Amino acid sequence: MWRIDEHLRPDFRKAVGFGLIAMVALVIGTQVGDVQAASWRERLIPYACALLVGIFGVTASRTAANEVHRVAVARAGDEAATPLRIIVMLGGYLASLFAACDLFGAGLQHLLVGGAVTGIILGLAAQPVLGNLFAGLVLLFARPYLPGHRIRVISGPLGEHSGVIVSAGLLYTVLETDEGPLNIPNTVLLAAGVGPLVKAETTPQA
Repeated sequence: MWRIDEHLRPDFRKAVGFGLIAMVALVIGTQVGDVQAASWRERLIPYACALLVGIFGVTASRTAANEVHRVAVARAGDEAATPLRIIVMLGGYLASLFAACDLFGAGLQHLLVGGAVTGIILGLAAQPVLGNLFAGLVLLFARPYLPGHRIRVISGPLGEHSGVIVSAGLLYTVLETDEGPLNIPNTVLLAAGVGPLVKAETTPQA
């Protein structure tokens, strides 16, 4: 773990540095430049700043996503790390795109307001998926178990099960039991009691 943290710290610092440069370019382009100004120099400032926001925003997103993937692989395996990397990367790309379009005067606030109703509908429809996703993120960083660990799960709706963790994804965790593999939703695991499985020692008979 010490080697992982030692390698991650400089890379995360790079991601933070790239993100700060993008934020500074966004502030300068918003406060100094004007895409509707009469002077071509004033119009050039927001375009140049939008280019910097795009370049450094994308670079920061890729760097952060790669390091999140590295940490997640060490903690939960590639099954959870790969979708988490995609989520972080897409989130950074969208933030960079919104910031660059705002410098162009695209009026993204109208687009966001217009899509608010659609977002609410989709959010309600995807509530179980989002619940499992956020529970998976909590379990990923809390690390109550790792792939290969033998654990015991005690849950009201699920009952009591024991076995070996095969994979820990963002939506489901696969537990290999004596009856076969069991896909457990992460929301159930987050609310369940989870502990290491300790085999009872057999006492010799007289």
